[in-house]
Order: sequence, then C-alpha cells, then structure tokens
Amino acid sequence: MIKKIDHIGIAVRSIEDSLKLYIDVLQLELIGVETVESEQVKVAFIKAGETKLELLEPMSDDSPVAKFIEKKGEGIHHIALGVESIEERIQYMKEHGIQMIHEQSKPGAGGAQIAFMHPKSTGNVLLELCEKK
Repeated sequence: MIKKIDHIGIAVRSIEDSLKLYIDVLQLELIGVETVESEQVKVAFIKAGETKLELLEPMSDDSPVAKFIEKKGEGIHHIALGVESIEERIQYMKEHGIQMIHEQSKPGAGGAQIAFMHPKSTGNVLLELCEKK
C-alpha cells in the first residue's frame, strides 16, 4: 500500500532565504524549483539521502501554506507517502474512516498526483498520498 516516504514538506516564507541553510550549510543537493498552481505554492525539492525535502513558499496570502505559516509559523507542513493507484488508496482511506481533504487526486509537483488526508483523522499530522508515474 505505502511504498515509502516520498518527501517531507516544509513551509517557508522564502525559498531563496531557506536554501542558504539546506544547500550552503547542510550541503544538500537542490533537485529543482517549480510552481504548483493548484496549491498556490512555489516548491524546491532537495535531496536528503533516500528522501526529499520539499520547501513550500506561498504564492498568495490566501494559499493553504500561507495560512499554515500565519497560524503555526515556518516548519514541517506534511509528510508525503508514495503510493500506487492513488484513486484506490483514497477510496481505501475513506472506507477506513479517514477524512480526505481531496476526494480525488490532483496535480502536484514533479508530475505527481496528490491527495491530502485531513489531520483530524491522522493524529494531527497532515499526510499526503503521492503517486508518481
């Protein structure tokens, strides 16, 4: 069902400022930067061994990440779980009492299809299902 932890999302006010820590100080590798219009964020993927870190910078004040930063500050935003057959996984989660934020998958970064589970159903942890072809 779950193949791996695909990435850990980290909400930041500025990717440019944050890269100084991850690239210059921690000496991790920047994989790429892109915009995800559906989530109103700019993202930077950083290779950290077997897992990736995804820096999330809000593109507007009403984006979900901007609201997260306003409420909780910068920090870990979500954990993305790599899956196959995301639509089947969404249905499985719903059948097992998990409230979904997204009832169907939607385009995410890196060509992935994504869907988030509501933290009220997952012990206050925002979990993302992430399918990459």
